[in-house]
Amino acid sequence: MTVLTPNQAWHEMREGNRRFVAGEPRHPNQDVEKRHELAEGQSPIATLFGCSDSRLSAEIIFDLGLGDLFVVRNAGQVIGESIVGSLEYAVEVLRVPLIVVLAHDSCGAVKAAIDGTAIDAAPLPPHIWKLIAPIIPAARKVLAENGGSAPADIDAELVGREHLRNTVANLLQSSELISDAVAEGRLGIVGANYRLAEGTAVPVITVGIDTGSTGAPTTLEGSK
Repeated sequence: MTVLTPNQAWHEMREGNRRFVAGEPRHPNQDVEKRHELAEGQSPIATLFGCSDSRLSAEIIFDLGLGDLFVVRNAGQVIGESIVGSLEYAVEVLRVPLIVVLAHDSCGAVKAAIDGTAIDAAPLPPHIWKLIAPIIPAARKVLAENGGSAPADIDAELVGREHLRNTVANLLQSSELISDAVAEGRLGIVGANYRLAEGTAVPVITVGIDTGSTGAPTTLEGSK
C-alpha cells in the first residue's frame, strides 16, 4: 500500500467528506474481498479522535471503509491517558501520517461544561464531571472575552472551537512521540468541526499540514 504524506491523507479525507456532503458516496472498501484482506493486518490512512456522539460516524462522514481509519472516541473529545496511548499506537506502530481531531456543533459535553460555569450549577455524577472538566476553561475564556456573566451569555460554537484548539495543544504537550513525528514532517494534525446539518468537516486548526492546500484558517503558533 502506498504511504501517504500528511497532506495527501488530508486530501483523501476532504474528498470523501465532499462526496458525502454532495450525496455521492462511493462506499469504498466495504466488500468481502477487503474484509478478507484486512484479516492479515491494517494500514489506515489516518487516525480520527472524535466525540462519541452518535451523529459522528467517522467512516460515513469521510466516505471511507474497513481499514481506512483508526478511530478513537470519547464524549467531548477530551484528552486522557488512554486516548494519548491509542493515538501514539496509531502513529508509531501503524505509521499513520495524519491525526484528525473532530469536534461538532450541538455537543452535549460542551453544553454541560457551559452549564457548569454557573455558581449554582447542579452537581453532576462524578465521572461525568471529571470528563467535562477540561472543557470548562474554554467556556470561562469565551465568557470573559465576551463580557458575559451567565451560562446563557456563552456562545457554544466559540467554546467548541476553543476546546478544539486546546485539545490539539494538549495532545502535542502530552506526547513527545507525537510532537516529534510532527517535527519530522511525517505526521500532520487537523482539528476540524463537523457541522451536523451540512455534513461538512471544517478545519479550524492545523499542525504540520500545508494550509494552502487545506484551506484551514489557523495554525498553532510555532508549529511546522
